[in-house]
Amino acid sequence: MKYDWKKAEKTIYAPNTKPSIVDVPTSSFILIKGFGNPNSEAFQKRVEALYSLSYAMRMSPKKGIAIPGYYEYTVYPLEGFWDLTEKGRTSATLWKDELLYTLMIKQPPFVTREVFEQFKRMVKENKKNPLIEEVNFLEITEGLSVQMLHIGSYDDENKSFKLMQDFIKEHNYEIKTLVHKEIYLSDPRKTEPQKLRTILRYHIKSKD
Repeated sequence: MKYDWKKAEKTIYAPNTKPSIVDVPTSSFILIKGFGNPNSEAFQKRVEALYSLSYAMRMSPKKGIAIPGYYEYTVYPLEGFWDLTEKGRTSATLWKDELLYTLMIKQPPFVTREVFEQFKRMVKENKKNPLIEEVNFLEITEGLSVQMLHIGSYDDENKSFKLMQDFIKEHNYEIKTLVHKEIYLSDPRKTEPQKLRTILRYHIKSKD
């Protein structure tokens, strides 16, 4: 049976539309850093690089490549850490050209650094995307967090962030960093803006 993160990892990937506390465990990701407007070609090339590698590993049995411990699974969704440059933080409005981001896709446990490096070499030979060279492998522990499902345009996320900020204060927590996580459950190329489903997440710590 195919492993489906939508069902197996509901705590992480299926929050409701109200803020809730979650302890996010250590997971392995492939990731790539970037800067600037997410509507740019450079952003899309980074997304393509991540998916090229993720699907290459997912489809390895059909290419006759045996990965120890492999099981059939659904590729995880695109995720990203978001921040702003100092210039962007002092602006009265969001200036997308000043965004800093780290895009990533979670990997199943059998995808080790060695497996990743093997497939990175293979994909580089078959794809013409030079940004594949910039993709790295890293274990990340997000830990204690507040998250919620945002339904609607990316430009309307501030409404959900305000709900999360109020929730954090009410429960005697504080935000550890201005960097936040977004997990994209919808394909913006195929989904109307008002129907986009995005998980928003802040890392938090107790005030006590």
